[in-house]
Amino acid sequence: MLSPAPLAEIRTVIFCPFLSREGFSERLDHATLMALPLARVTIQREKEKELRRGLWEMRDAIDRYKEQAERGAFQTKVDTYGYPPDLETLVKGVESQGGKKIRFLPSIPVDPMSKSKEWGLRSMQDDPDSDSWGGQNVFDVYTKSQGEGLDGTKYKDW
Repeated sequence: MLSPAPLAEIRTVIFCPFLSREGFSERLDHATLMALPLARVTIQREKEKELRRGLWEMRDAIDRYKEQAERGAFQTKVDTYGYPPDLETLVKGVESQGGKKIRFLPSIPVDPMSKSKEWGLRSMQDDPDSDSWGGQNVFDVYTKSQGEGLDGTKYKDW
């Protein structure tokens, strides 16, 4: 049989506020509130990874197109400097000198920030800081999102 002192300690532990229904939900609310900023950062970090991946895929495709154009694998217009005329050309592909279709990009990635396949484009002739595309070729791509990354840089500057 237990002495009265340990029973008092057990009652105190059992009836402590943090074990009561109200105290438990209050603690849960605090834990939830602390987890929300972490979840937001995690979601933003994942979107940023997707953005970087999409930009890399398109820039890599542009570079491969330019390389093949310079090798004479297919015909290009003189004023394009060997760059693709648009992103869709990278997806549809171009007819090589041997009659084979060369594709550079499986599809235009979705911009995770704007949830759109509309990307900002720069041609070789455009001013580097310009937000409008001259239309002569696609030298570079950027997101149209005005947001800022976790590192403090603007997404459109990536």
